[in-house]
Amino acid sequence: MGMLCAVAFSPTGQLHYARPGDHRPEVGDHVLLPTEHGPLTAQVMWAAEQTAFADDELDGFPELLGPASEDDLAQTQRLRKVKARTMVASRKLIREHGLPMKVLSVDPRADTGKTVIYYSAPHTVDFRSLLRDLSATLGSRVELVQLPDRDAVRVTGAIGSCGRDTCCSTFLSDYEPVTLAMARDQDLPTNPLRISGACGRLMCCLKYEHPLYQQFRKDAPAVGEDVESPAGPGTVVGHSVPRDAVVVKLAADGSSHICPKASVCASRKAYDSR
Repeated sequence: MGMLCAVAFSPTGQLHYARPGDHRPEVGDHVLLPTEHGPLTAQVMWAAEQTAFADDELDGFPELLGPASEDDLAQTQRLRKVKARTMVASRKLIREHGLPMKVLSVDPRADTGKTVIYYSAPHTVDFRSLLRDLSATLGSRVELVQLPDRDAVRVTGAIGSCGRDTCCSTFLSDYEPVTLAMARDQDLPTNPLRISGACGRLMCCLKYEHPLYQQFRKDAPAVGEDVESPAGPGTVVGHSVPRDAVVVKLAADGSSHICPKASVCASRKAYDSR
């Protein structure tokens, strides 16, 4: 079985999964992670663990280049200072130009001599004059990239309604479609204000348990259906999907009982016919 570990470029940054190779880094170790712009220093968040996948199934994950040296750590510190100066200069020039832009992140790339600045804006912005001033101030080619709402939260990080760091800023790499129908299937309020994340879009976690609810409803008796339960005949008045159970109101005394779905006959009519 293959092994994977998780690293991040900052203590609260997004996790990146990689193969440890011949190394066995521990949590907190600094390692070199190969990227499209060259190796970068990252910190181990999860130690290497065996997975259920074979080695050849993990070929899509990068392999760590080994532990980071003192020079690598010094280079990382210099890069952080460059990013801080770039961030301050960018925000100052944006204020001077009076543009409705918010700088989210900067990415100075030594291999190409270019600086990528990620920003958010409520609408399309004419930043041609700003681009000229940025290039002159930073002394490098500058590329401005506007990020949508979800990506903006992923870059800056935020706390979700659950009280934890948002999924997109920690481990999510792809966004799957999320709809109000998923909230209805899970008996959640369909008010977007109550089921929206920090980005203002529907919460990504609505997708996580939705398949469980879909599978449950395939063979569970519907609400209002007469059934035969271990406690006696009654009517289904609710579902408890996490428990894989149904709530049955007994015909004998009107009391409610939570019964495992597998113990409840699908239909009273079908039960009587059998």
